[in-house]
Amino acid sequence: MEIKKKMGGRSRLLKKDHLQLCLMALPAVLVIFVVNYIPMAGVLIAFKDIDLSKGFWGSDWVGFKNFQFLFATDDAARITFNTVFMNLLFMIVGLVVSVGFALLLNEVRSRRAVKALQTTYFFPYFVSWVVAGFVVYAFLNVQYGMVNGVLNGMGAETVNWYSEPQHWRWILLLVWLWKFTGYYSIIYYAGIMGIDTQYYEAAAIDGASKWTMVRKITIPLLSPLIITMLLLQIGKIFFADFGLFYFVPNDTGALYPTTDVIDTYVFRSFRVLGNLGMSAAAGLYQSVVGFVLVLLSNLFIKKVSPENTLF
Repeated sequence: MEIKKKMGGRSRLLKKDHLQLCLMALPAVLVIFVVNYIPMAGVLIAFKDIDLSKGFWGSDWVGFKNFQFLFATDDAARITFNTVFMNLLFMIVGLVVSVGFALLLNEVRSRRAVKALQTTYFFPYFVSWVVAGFVVYAFLNVQYGMVNGVLNGMGAETVNWYSEPQHWRWILLLVWLWKFTGYYSIIYYAGIMGIDTQYYEAAAIDGASKWTMVRKITIPLLSPLIITMLLLQIGKIFFADFGLFYFVPNDTGALYPTTDVIDTYVFRSFRVLGNLGMSAAAGLYQSVVGFVLVLLSNLFIKKVSPENTLF
């Protein structure tokens, strides 16, 4: 009886604690509900021919007609390929470079130097794409650009960068790395700092080199964080960074073969046609495909390494 009374008292205390925690979380839950869930009613726009005179609910239903805007045009294959290819390029190259920077940062022993490097790495993340576009233009301008100045000094011919699309996949990759490498490297550096130093001390006693420690200790213990970051990026693989693909190439028509993505194409179409339904359909398509890809990727990881799954 005494044991039952103790258990009953403990359960009441737990319920009371849970109630207090739920009340503390309530404001955040309400904010998420209002900001993230209520606007989901706007998904209906993708299936309507929005007429402002009729209002949102009174506009005519058109079914999947708005989705034909993306798939029935000659540009559909091009913008889809550019979006997926560039995001894959950002994910793969960005992962290698960011982890590499994090590993190098981990080798710096001076705390002041680490803080200075972190600030230097992270600063470009706060630069807007509009400013970045002007910086890139200053480098690539045909007459006064710094890159052409160096090429001319080496005896090479001037390159009209804004009329030759074949260069822009790599230009956009370099600009993306400049802006986001610091952001991701600091995340991975934090993960490395969380690894128990006893692993490295034991490996050093066994005579392991720095490279062996990286391969056998750092990368395996960092893999859960890497997988989580990759899964989050896979969910946005059909979403291109609008600022990067619009402002950096200056929306130059000659560069569309390699710089035009779903987001920029939809923006220009909306600017010309003013069709809300088409824009909403494109956004819904991107979200659904990204959600499915996250589920499939997580399922694959669950089969290969269950302990590293996102959910």
